[in-house]
Amino acid sequence: MTAALRIEQLFSPEAANRPGDLDAETLAGCRRRDPAALRRWVSRYERVVFAFLSRALGSGPHVEDLAQEVFMRAFQALPAFDPQGPARFSTWLFTIASHVAAEARRKGRHRVVSLEHAREVADPTMPDAERHRREIAQAFERAAAQIPDDQRDAFVLAVFHGLTMAEIGEVLGIPENTAKTRLFRARDKLRELLAPDWEA
Repeated sequence: MTAALRIEQLFSPEAANRPGDLDAETLAGCRRRDPAALRRWVSRYERVVFAFLSRALGSGPHVEDLAQEVFMRAFQALPAFDPQGPARFSTWLFTIASHVAAEARRKGRHRVVSLEHAREVADPTMPDAERHRREIAQAFERAAAQIPDDQRDAFVLAVFHGLTMAEIGEVLGIPENTAKTRLFRARDKLRELLAPDWEA
């Protein structure tokens, strides 16, 4: 597989990583604070919230604490969520997660990864597909630390979580055209940063 093809894989949206929205019954149960409904809610979204925070802030033990903060805030705000309103539940949750990420950056509660950061040693028994996936994730994390936070957030939401430009604008509180500009600039810069990373 060529380096160029491997880099381009990072820029293909993975909409399948976006979970379906809560059904009306589960959402109603969450609003009533029903424990079973709340467990279904957390189970459905915990991986995607954790993934967003890891990609936005850099992986590490801080992400688990921040993910819990996202769910605590969402739990408290659930009564205010309007299931008949324009926002999808997943978009609403991403908005909370983006606010938590922004606060973590302001407080310095994130790990910046340098491009000089050593590549993790791959387990020789790991399947090729899994090794390749980890290579892409590690290369992205190193490169993402070099682009502005606002561009990285737009890129992560579009490519890894399958949000539309309108949804990204809603999550980040910016016009749709601004979201498009940020995504374009992020892709351009990441291609530049990732190309030498995969030189033979």
